[in-house]
Amino acid sequence: MALSFEETNLLYSQLRSEQIPFDEIVTEFLNKINHSRCSPLSASLFLLLQNKKMLKSTERLIAFAILYQTYSSQPTSANPYVAMFINAACDEDAEKYERAFVLQLLASGGSSGSKEFLKQSAANYIKLFDPSVHAFPSREQLQHQYSDKVHPEAHNSIFKNNSLKNIVPDPDVPRGCDANSPEFDLQPGAKPKLGSGDRDEALLGLLANLSTEGIGHQWIRPRPPRLPIQDGELVWLNPDSNHELVWDHGMCADTSKGAAVRDLIAKALKGPLAPAQQEQVLVELTNDPKLVYHCGLAPRKLPELVENNPLIAVEVLTKLINSPEIADYFTVLVNMDMSLHSMEVVNRLTTAVELPKEFVRMYITNCISSCENIKDKYMQNRLVRLVCVFLQSLIRNRIIDVKDLFIEVQAFCIEFSRIREAAILFRLLKTLE
Repeated sequence: MALSFEETNLLYSQLRSEQIPFDEIVTEFLNKINHSRCSPLSASLFLLLQNKKMLKSTERLIAFAILYQTYSSQPTSANPYVAMFINAACDEDAEKYERAFVLQLLASGGSSGSKEFLKQSAANYIKLFDPSVHAFPSREQLQHQYSDKVHPEAHNSIFKNNSLKNIVPDPDVPRGCDANSPEFDLQPGAKPKLGSGDRDEALLGLLANLSTEGIGHQWIRPRPPRLPIQDGELVWLNPDSNHELVWDHGMCADTSKGAAVRDLIAKALKGPLAPAQQEQVLVELTNDPKLVYHCGLAPRKLPELVENNPLIAVEVLTKLINSPEIADYFTVLVNMDMSLHSMEVVNRLTTAVELPKEFVRMYITNCISSCENIKDKYMQNRLVRLVCVFLQSLIRNRIIDVKDLFIEVQAFCIEFSRIREAAILFRLLKTLE
């Protein structure tokens, strides 16, 4: 049920799109997520909506819209959150525009339901809201109207009633505290307010760690007693050992080779090395792979090395593959500007080591996005050709499972079908479909 880093950022960015129409937000959300992940993403929104202090007014409307429209292609009875919508529409402590919005969502599920209100943004909906044109039926009326569509509570478990909720109210913050205030003020006698920065950080943390099961008990399991020793049973012996110190003869060894590699790496960050210098770096790293930890290449400097000396970058990353910091290098590599050299580095890495699938998927997504956003037609055509050849290599070498990115890559091929390489890639996809 836990959300990935990409899902957390997607959900957070959608909730903050208060100036974008609801239907565009929902369409973008549904296009970017995997259909199999609808359930955990919906469950996260459901949990956030349970506590009114977690989301701003506009964010709550967007969350309601996403949660309802996610199941709009199916009959209303297939939406597991209809009961929650009825409760929200009858909540007299909630703002009237929120209750009216939920009622309009419920009504839009019918064959004659209008969805014109979804063409507004959350900010405009609240600004232009007129309570005089809305009627608020009683809970009994709504329950009778949707009695055949209400599901039992979604995502229930036998331990849920004995667990703490994921979102625990702060006892020091009184009920009715303004969750949208821009600052956090704890002066004597003043009403506590939640700072926007703190709220955003808390919201991101909750999205990444929410669980429908809540925070469960730590069940105590006492250590079982030792069985008695039977007659004739062998007794475990712990013989004494005389440990001797072993001197590390490499402590005072000559480090001039390491210094030479550091100097060459520093030059490699500023421009291409001469062939002899490149060969020296590669030989030194091959002879002593541990030199890579002392060559002075921090993750933030990786883009410069990739652009100026891609072969050295491949060798360094290959040697760092088992390093605890390799994730930082991959993060920098996937976020740098797409170029021929960066694709060359990633392509060589895929054949040299086993790369994390998530990294490869994110890099491909970045390549496709870069091609779509570039304005210069000549450069765009050139980059599209490079990306198509790169993707063909990954698919033919079975580096990626094309099913994971089929829709995204297929849309890319269709968009640039005028380019020969994109047409070839499209035909390759069809053979694997």
